[in-house]
Amino acid sequence: MSVERPYAPPPPEGTPRPVRSFVLRQSRTSNAQQRAIETLLPRLGVSYRDAPIDLATVFGRDAPHVLEIGFGMGETTAAIAQANPATDYLGIEVHAPGVGNLLMLMEAAGIANLRVIRYDAVEVLRHMLPEASLDGAHIFFPDPWPKKRHHKRRLIQPEFVALLASRLKPGGYLHLATDWEAYAQQMLEVLRGEPLLENTAADFAPRPGTRPQTKFESRGLGLGHGVWDLLFRRRV
Repeated sequence: MSVERPYAPPPPEGTPRPVRSFVLRQSRTSNAQQRAIETLLPRLGVSYRDAPIDLATVFGRDAPHVLEIGFGMGETTAAIAQANPATDYLGIEVHAPGVGNLLMLMEAAGIANLRVIRYDAVEVLRHMLPEASLDGAHIFFPDPWPKKRHHKRRLIQPEFVALLASRLKPGGYLHLATDWEAYAQQMLEVLRGEPLLENTAADFAPRPGTRPQTKFESRGLGLGHGVWDLLFRRRV
């Protein structure tokens, strides 16, 4: 029997804590965001369950399925889904303000091809998404954990990439972006080391037009900061 959970709870007291790429900070959730979680998440979200789900059943149709991990406040995710109505998107985020904000964007724009999971992406990949079930996956600007002692918290590690690659269909793509050069180099090294993946570029890829440029990114580029995109595919 599977167990459904609405969000990623802390482990029971006394249980060894896994190394996670996120910390559930006490960010302020606005009243509107909290209302969206309470009223819209039951309709526009998917509860975590420790059993595989069928994405065609979740969305009520057969279509390409793309996963986005760590969507932040959701503006980019909403824009991508709205621009590609023939593709279904599944967004994962643990932080309440971002979940609430994306739900409000979905409701306001009538976005029907997007669903939200508020849970740990590693557990979702491990237990909910079957092998070869995704046509693509996005990870845009994950937390770089810049201090050396925190590098173990970075999401892009060989074990995680192997898990994610196994969920891609042959020919499915993995698109990453970061504005931290050192993390970009680590990402490139890790992805190159995954046997299931092949690079679509010599090293870093030009920013595809399918990835909207965020306000944060535009500001950084104006200050001379770099942004690095990586676009890999699962080998056929």
